Order: sequence, then structure tokens, then C-alpha cells
Amino acid sequence: MREADRLQSTIDIATPCADVIERVRARSPRVHCITNAVAQNFTANVLLAAGARPSMTISPEEIGSFVASADALLVNLGTFDAARREAADRAIEVAAEEGLPWVLDPVLIDRSQPRAAYAADLVTRGPRAVRLNRAEFTALASAAPEGETLWRYAGDARTVIGLTGETDVVSDGARVATIRNGHPLMARVTAMGCVASALVAACLAIEGDAWLATTAALLAIGVAGEGAAAHARGPGSFAMEILDALDRLDRDGLLARAKVQ
Repeated sequence: MREADRLQSTIDIATPCADVIERVRARSPRVHCITNAVAQNFTANVLLAAGARPSMTISPEEIGSFVASADALLVNLGTFDAARREAADRAIEVAAEEGLPWVLDPVLIDRSQPRAAYAADLVTRGPRAVRLNRAEFTALASAAPEGETLWRYAGDARTVIGLTGETDVVSDGARVATIRNGHPLMARVTAMGCVASALVAACLAIEGDAWLATTAALLAIGVAGEGAAAHARGPGSFAMEILDALDRLDRDGLLARAKVQ
């Protein structure tokens, strides 16, 4: 691709992504998160920094009403205990009844066959997006995300796959976006993937195009990661700096740094 064509391609995708991030701030969508115990606090703070409103309960008495009053749902399998599985099943039922978008984050399914089987079942229940890494995708699809495998899986599953790593790839089976933003420090802070999934849910709450919403979220967290790394002294300060970077992130900053095609 010629440099001029590459720049035009980047602008064409980055501009609607910036619009999505602006609308999250303007509308402050509520995201109900069924997430793991390690990630809860960080996830809540990332959503607040991005302009969304988090809730976290998994109480059987409350989960239905919390999901029904939310704008989107996150189901994260990081601490796969009986209480969270029960809450996830009920939450997905309510989301289907209410027509709410939800995101699946199949954390560490490559380490546990029962968890992988449950994740495969959840994919059949209509998540708008699945955010995962290479090892998790391989466990879910029984094939590495090489060549046409990723976009074929997305098309067959009728969902958007947001594959994160050194380069992020987003596909709905018809369209593919690649994002080259981010920083190595992101891999040294726990729950970075979890918060990326939560941000996907926030974007889905205000954007009906799940491919665009997922691309916008992963682009935003990657750009924020670069901004945070510029001020961080290591992984500890990076975890704080990324909250400030997300809070500061605006349209001009995202467009100036975006590396997306």
C-alpha cells in the first residue's frame, strides 16, 4: 500500500472511532461487569476514566435488575467460580430479553477445558463481541488465528472478534481492522485485557456497529497506553498513568496517534 493510501485508510477508520469515544463521554453509558476479582477495581476505574458508569454485583437477588437497567454487559471468565457462572447465565438471559449488547472475555480458557467448553457455549448465545488473546482464540476456535481463520470464525459465529496482542486485529467476518497502538508495559499490568473488554462494552452501548465499537475501544486503550508509558516509571506507575491518559484522551489526541487500518 502506498503511504498516501495508508494515511487515507487510517483517517477513514480513525475518524469514526474518535466519534464513538466522544459519544461514550457524552452519554455516560452504564456497563454492568461480571468480571474477575483481580480486575474489578481497575475495570471500574477505567470505565469511569473513559466516561462510562460501572456496576459490578453478582448477587442472585440483584443481577437481573442491574443488567436490565444497564446499557451493556461484560462477561469475563477470569475467576470462574460457581457464583460468577450463575450470575453470567442469568445476566445473559436478561440481556437477551432487553436487547442489550454484551461482550465475552474468555480469560485463560487455554488453561482449562471446562472453562473453554463454557466459553464455546456462550459464543452461541449471541455476544456482540469476543475480546481475547491468541492463546484464548486458539482454544476457542481449535485453530491458531492465522490467515483466514480469524475472520472465518467471526463470520461463522456471527460476532466480532477483537484479538489483542502486539498488533490488535478486529473482524466481523467481512471487515478487518489492524491496530498497532500500545506499549510493552501494558503486558506487565494485570487486567489490561479485562479493561479493554469493558471498554468494548461501553462503546457497544452507544454504537450499533459492533466492529466499529470494538475497533474504537481497542484503539483508545492502545493510544492511552502509549500516553501513559511516556510518564510512567514502571508497571506500578503505568497502572495509574493509564487512568489519567484515558481521562485526557480527546478526539485530536486519538486522531494524532492512531495507527489503524
